[in-house]
Amino acid sequence: MATQEQAVPAPDHKQHRFTFPSAFTVLFVITVLVWLLAFIVPTGSYKVSDKTGGPVPGSYHHVDSGLSFTDRLMELFLSPVNGLYGVKSAASGFIGPYESGELFGAAGVFFFVIAIGIFITMSMSTGAIDNGIAHVAHRYSTRGSALIVMLMVLFSIGGTTEGMAEETLGFYALVVPLMLSLGYDRLVAAGTILIGAGIGVLASTVNPFATGVASDAAGISIGDGIGYRFLMYLVLVPVGVWFVLRYAKKVKADPARSMTGPQTGDEEMATRGVGEPPALTAKQKAVLAVVAFTFTFMIFTIVPWAQVINGPDAESYTWQFDWYFPELAALFLVMSLVVGLIGGMGEKKLTDTLVRGAGDFIGVGLIIVLARGITVIMNNALITDTVLNSMEDAVSNTSAGVFGALMFLLNLPLAFLVPSTSGHAALAMPILAPLADFAGVSRAMVVTAYQSASGVINLVTPTSAVVMGGLALAKVRYDQYLRFIWPLLLILLVACTAFSAVGAALS
Repeated sequence: MATQEQAVPAPDHKQHRFTFPSAFTVLFVITVLVWLLAFIVPTGSYKVSDKTGGPVPGSYHHVDSGLSFTDRLMELFLSPVNGLYGVKSAASGFIGPYESGELFGAAGVFFFVIAIGIFITMSMSTGAIDNGIAHVAHRYSTRGSALIVMLMVLFSIGGTTEGMAEETLGFYALVVPLMLSLGYDRLVAAGTILIGAGIGVLASTVNPFATGVASDAAGISIGDGIGYRFLMYLVLVPVGVWFVLRYAKKVKADPARSMTGPQTGDEEMATRGVGEPPALTAKQKAVLAVVAFTFTFMIFTIVPWAQVINGPDAESYTWQFDWYFPELAALFLVMSLVVGLIGGMGEKKLTDTLVRGAGDFIGVGLIIVLARGITVIMNNALITDTVLNSMEDAVSNTSAGVFGALMFLLNLPLAFLVPSTSGHAALAMPILAPLADFAGVSRAMVVTAYQSASGVINLVTPTSAVVMGGLALAKVRYDQYLRFIWPLLLILLVACTAFSAVGAALS
């Protein structure tokens, strides 16, 4: 009996390329890893000085966290909740939703991002943003590099003077379409903002939230070491600008070399820079004026002018606003209504646009909350002081140059654990600053090393709302951003280590 062979169709072997997980997945994995590490890392704490409110050098001691396995499970379970509105107990330092003390969660930043989303969506609904971007793109169609330089310098000035960080989240809705219109990609937009402001913060000169808090905790003036920090600013900002320009020119010359690739809607944004754009109407000009005024006024209200000029302990000027996220969120909400009225929106369209804008930015807000929840887990597990104690032991009995380099390197892991520059300063400076006296090094160099380490880590740490929130707004995956920025990180690590070592030796 003859056997008839039937042709069997070859299996369809589809090549499944690995897709890097979303920011939500990355933060979930990190949350679980940090939670597991809390079982291994020894727990302990420093005694707190009644005078300074900071830890007392040499007072580190083992302390049982007092958390049962069930308590730890609840910590993991509640981490997103604590990340939003967890309250830090004034008595115990424990963070939870039912404690009494200071808000530790990111509720303020969360609502700030939602308010910005409403404002931007409202402004774009009038057509003013699109048409305005088209005009800028047409004007700078052959001078895109000049625009990148200008924006990065402006962001860096904000970073070095007032620690511009979360505030940059409001600019992505403007910068991303602009860069796409000029023939660049979303990474150029993200890099322009993140690296521009980030290096400014890294080389803070009078930033009261980093330099000011650290100098005060170290017992020195905010002006101590300002010349050396300004030198770092003059050297490192051009390095960051060069790095972004290098990639931007490569992408514009050959879009196939983009690390992000095109996304839905990118082509439509890019065409805004082609041809002569339509003339701006009177309403659109008025809306653009409101947008420009709102962002300029925002920057003016958050700069602590008296503290920058006269030192961190100075009383605020009578005309100084001292606004923070609650006031800024209210500002953007009010100006959203102003834009809607100028644009001639009726009641229904105005309210529908408001809800749509909030919905478009809710994902970014949740990412910020998850990032803050990781910090809460570390705080409640009592492992942050353990890391700080290991640093105290490592820098003892070293030469001035080695001490400076170690100060920078040892602040790197602490910057990851405490992404807040002011929180990092308040925690580390009371311990690390006195060690400079034994090494014969100026305490100003300890401040410089700390803020440099904090600045480098906060360019990439996934526990930072600025990084993860910004990338979410730019629609750039975290792995794409890491592949983009790692060469710059190496440059900054070497440069900051050298600056810290040489500065300590010279001091």
